Amino acid sequence: MTEYPTSAPSSSPSAGATQNKPHKAEKITPAGYPEPKIAHGWLHTARFLTTAPQLEHLPVLDLPEIAFVGRSNAGKSTCINTLTQQKRLAFASKTPGRTQSINLFSLGKQGVHDAVLADLPGYGYAAVPREAKLRWQRVMGNYLMTRPNLRAVVLLCDPRLGLTELDEILLEVIRPRVEQGLKFLVLLTKADKLSRAEATKALSIARLQCGGGEARLFSALKKQGLDEVAQLLWFWSHEPQAQPQGAAGASETEDEPPALD
Repeated sequence: MTEYPTSAPSSSPSAGATQNKPHKAEKITPAGYPEPKIAHGWLHTARFLTTAPQLEHLPVLDLPEIAFVGRSNAGKSTCINTLTQQKRLAFASKTPGRTQSINLFSLGKQGVHDAVLADLPGYGYAAVPREAKLRWQRVMGNYLMTRPNLRAVVLLCDPRLGLTELDEILLEVIRPRVEQGLKFLVLLTKADKLSRAEATKALSIARLQCGGGEARLFSALKKQGLDEVAQLLWFWSHEPQAQPQGAAGASETEDEPPALD
């Protein structure tokens, strides 16, 4: 409880200004989470590891991997670059849908890697030839279903559009793994373009749709949600639990996921 002085308030302007100054609510760091400074420092260690046009080109890793997915123009590259405090770590093509590889970035200080970020190509861009689109979407779907060390998925979504049919298809693809423990976050990017009422409504809807996952508002421009997302990614990468496992021995031709077109 705030204790107020029993003596009469001073007539000094500075004293009155201090007394009437509202108190800011302090942010409480959840148990097991690092302070924001530590989480940001960890993400800033991100370095390019490799790129893979096919699943068989991905290195076999035993590090927790966090995949970033979303429609073209959802702000995925901007989000990754903002979180890692690097301008061009994730490459944003001038032509949406042009990037057709999985890009991996390692995390860890002093050359000791402890996690990996995976940047998956955006989906849903109509100008990409249908054959190439379907081929790549099968690769991406199988990655999400079978990558053994996949710890979490971050789905980026423009809140002005909400979760589209393609996003919902992706949710169905990963739902079995989410039920087995895969972490999942719907990140509503470009939140600075919404009014407070619109942002509240969009977040409420996303929380209802994310089925077992979490939802956050995020703005690279205003740095909104930056601390919370950084802390969450650190926690997911370092919490002592078994990594969710995909189907053993699955190949690109078995149990093909629905195409995101």
